[in-house]
Amino acid sequence: MKLKNKRKLKVKTKKIANSFKYAFEGFFTSLKTERNMKIHILIMLIVIAMGFIFKISILEWFICIILFSIVIAGELFNTAIETVVDMITPYKNKKAKIAKDISASAVLVLAIGSAIIGMIIFIPKIFFN
Repeated sequence: MKLKNKRKLKVKTKKIANSFKYAFEGFFTSLKTERNMKIHILIMLIVIAMGFIFKISILEWFICIILFSIVIAGELFNTAIETVVDMITPYKNKKAKIAKDISASAVLVLAIGSAIIGMIIFIPKIFFN
C-alpha cells in the first residue's frame, strides 16, 4: 500500500473513532444532565428485567429494543433542540418556547406509544400466565 493511501486510511479511521467518541460523550452528557433521560434509561432497565422474568419472545425483544432506541433518540433530539434554542435565544421568546414545547411533546408521544405497546406485551403475561 502506498504511503498516501496509508495516511488516508489512518485519517479516516481516526475520524470514525472520533465520531464514536463524540457520540458517546453526547449520550453520557445527556444522561448526566437530563432528568428525563435518566427516567427513560431506568424504565428501559425495568422493561429488560421484566422481559427476562416473563420470558418474552424474540419478536417482543425486537419490538422493545426498537422502542428503547426510538424513545432515547427522541430524548437526545429534544435535548439537542433545547440546547440550540437556549444558545440562540438566551432571553424569553415566544417562538423559542414553542420550539422547545413541541420538541418535548414529540418525546412524550413516543413515550406514550411505547408504554401502550409495552402494556400490550406485558399485561397478558402478568395477569394471564
